[in-house]
Amino acid sequence: MTDWKVVYTRQAVKDRERAYLAGYREKIVSILFVLRGNPFAPYPPYEKLCGDLEGFYSRRINRQHRVVYQVYEKEETIKIVSMWLHYE
Repeated sequence: MTDWKVVYTRQAVKDRERAYLAGYREKIVSILFVLRGNPFAPYPPYEKLCGDLEGFYSRRINRQHRVVYQVYEKEETIKIVSMWLHYE
């Protein structure tokens, strides 16, 4: 199993700080751990987004917040776009 590279947008970095302060650090760290191993792992479940976010995926932090990311398979890189509300 290869570790995928994880990169963050500026928005994701801001969201991470906000989410950590709100008490979601453990959940986010566990999601990022799964993504590094396999961004298409079945658990925790992911959603393929559509519309303006077509090509992006999300995994739930809780009922309201999600980690939204994009996968670059050739580069084995995951770009984290948001860690709070759906990216707009």
